[in-house]
Amino acid sequence: MKGGKKDMVKIAPSILQADFAKMGDVIKDLENANCDIIHLDVMDGTFVNAITFGPKMVRDIRKVTTLPLDVHLMIVNPEKHIEKFANAGADIITIHQEAVDNLEECLNTIKSKGVKSSVSIKPATPVAAILDVLPIVDMVLVMTVEPGKGGQSLIEETLDKVKELKRLREENHYSYDIQVDGGIKANTKDKAISAGVDILVVGSAITSSSDYTKAIKELKGE
Repeated sequence: MKGGKKDMVKIAPSILQADFAKMGDVIKDLENANCDIIHLDVMDGTFVNAITFGPKMVRDIRKVTTLPLDVHLMIVNPEKHIEKFANAGADIITIHQEAVDNLEECLNTIKSKGVKSSVSIKPATPVAAILDVLPIVDMVLVMTVEPGKGGQSLIEETLDKVKELKRLREENHYSYDIQVDGGIKANTKDKAISAGVDILVVGSAITSSSDYTKAIKELKGE
């Protein structure tokens, strides 16, 4: 639905709750199941309580898939690490508005590395906080749960921001994709799609499933 086009929604599985000991197999299975993007949650134990992984995991995953890698940096001072993740093979780097002092500068740094730039906002952060960078970003990630923990329920009020972002994109001829992350399952995805989302980040609804292909088809409405 980018730029007003009614394309099929894309599915970006989050590997947060997958078995890291079997990550190569997990990625291959997701690719074979027809997902569109791999979503990699990087957490530092400061911006959020959890700690996950760094550039090496991204580099190792890059070796086993040609799918786009969306690296979601839930970390403080992300500007210090952009080059490392770009060099590791990220196709998209997402930073949080709440984590940087100079958002536009940080997004431009991402773009300068030949990587798509993306900004994320927490449930309590309004779209107004990122208005200045909407002309330059490739993607906006609306957190539909509090970041840092999988398995939470969708906060439906956050979908109003998706509607607002879609309206702003159409009115100003912007070209960013709209992504949501958190609480997306077969019984909630239609609400997000109706709001105007382009990309669904989905965690346990896929990685905890015994059949990735079936789960992804269901999410895409196929």
